[in-house]
Amino acid sequence: MASMETAAEHERILREIESTDTNCIGPTLRSVYDGQEHGLFMEKLDVRIRNHDREIEKMCNHHFQGFVDSITELLKVRGEAQKLKSQVIETNGRLQDDGKMLISSMEELKQCRVQQRNIATTIDKLTHCLPVLEMYSKLQEEMKAKRYYPALRILENLERTCLPRAGQYRFCSIMAENIPKLRTQIRDTAMMQLRDFLESIRKHSDKIGETAIKQDLLRIWVWMERCTDRVSPPTIMFSHGCHVVRETWCGNRF
Repeated sequence: MASMETAAEHERILREIESTDTNCIGPTLRSVYDGQEHGLFMEKLDVRIRNHDREIEKMCNHHFQGFVDSITELLKVRGEAQKLKSQVIETNGRLQDDGKMLISSMEELKQCRVQQRNIATTIDKLTHCLPVLEMYSKLQEEMKAKRYYPALRILENLERTCLPRAGQYRFCSIMAENIPKLRTQIRDTAMMQLRDFLESIRKHSDKIGETAIKQDLLRIWVWMERCTDRVSPPTIMFSHGCHVVRETWCGNRF
């Protein structure tokens, strides 16, 4: 009866060892060594170990062929993985090269877009600036030809219309600053020429009057010749200073 109880106790301890964490089997092993049958327990423990070894061996033998097949497939997959790795590296290299070319092309396209935008802006600005320059050149031509009235009209159009449209440029500011000076210059030059003209008329008023009267008498004489067969030649007296000159029409002259 005692041996049966001992065997049952040993079986319980073995099951507890198999199912318990190794950190907690200290008290169990102490109870075995405290007893008198630890030799018998060691024999049963060896038997249980051999049983587990046989089960492990059976399991390994049962799955050995699958393990070998798995290793073979793994080696094949390793070779394919190496090929795939090489292809990925090659594809990545080509992709990097193409990417560099694409980035370079994008930079060139960006520069071209910037240049295109700058050209369009320049054309737009020149569209507003060229009329100003053309009108200013025409103004200089009119002033050089001494046609002051057209020059004043161009100056007014330049000041009120063209310069505000052109924008804030330095040459526009210079032109705007020069407009009052040009207007004053035109006015002074025109007044000077008018005074010279009036002075010339005053100096030559006698000759001008004489010529004008002669032309009137000529027209009258021609008209009278048409109306009558014979008309005495007209006679006129011209005053030159304090002297009186008497002239008679003779043919085509006095």
